[in-house]
Amino acid sequence: MAQKPVAVLAWVGIFLAVFVWSGIGPKDRATWVLEVLPAAIGFVLVAWCYFRFPLTSLAYWLILVHAVILMVGGHYTYAEVPLFSHLGDWFGWERNNYDKLGHLAQGFIPAMIAREVVIRLEVFARSGWSSFFIVCFCLAVSAFYELIEWWVALLSDEAAEAFLGTQGYVWDTQSDMAWALSGAILALVLLGRVHDRQLARVAS
Repeated sequence: MAQKPVAVLAWVGIFLAVFVWSGIGPKDRATWVLEVLPAAIGFVLVAWCYFRFPLTSLAYWLILVHAVILMVGGHYTYAEVPLFSHLGDWFGWERNNYDKLGHLAQGFIPAMIAREVVIRLEVFARSGWSSFFIVCFCLAVSAFYELIEWWVALLSDEAAEAFLGTQGYVWDTQSDMAWALSGAILALVLLGRVHDRQLARVAS
């Protein structure tokens, strides 16, 4: 789907503005690199695919939202995002739950990207198998990310605690994967029809 020049400039401008802000005086530089690297890789992939396999507007804006979530978390660390500290005070949370938003997005947004790819490439003949694969794919991505966090923790004592963001929660790993799983299912349920309409315009 061809994107309007204004929309493209707005997308790039928002990404770069948040990226620069995120990199100015982050809480922990090593953590910033680890958290923002996926967003930077995503930017490169979006630019590379723009003329080769252009996505729907929905997919592009969801990718930007995910990148912003990553960059905000990289700036403050996921355990110290001020807004969620305030929300924690209001709702009586025992921890800063910004990381749960991140893991919800880790399922929600990749689900829509995977959905776009499998539908446009006609990977599955039936929509049921497509949805099943997408949910499994997102859960696998979440589990692999947890493995990466574990490896980083083993290799770096300094960045490990900030990167892991467990905040003393013993079930943090399982909770993270559950949030990603929930995000994938929610995305398919809430955005499926909107996405189908945009995909129909791409096909036409």
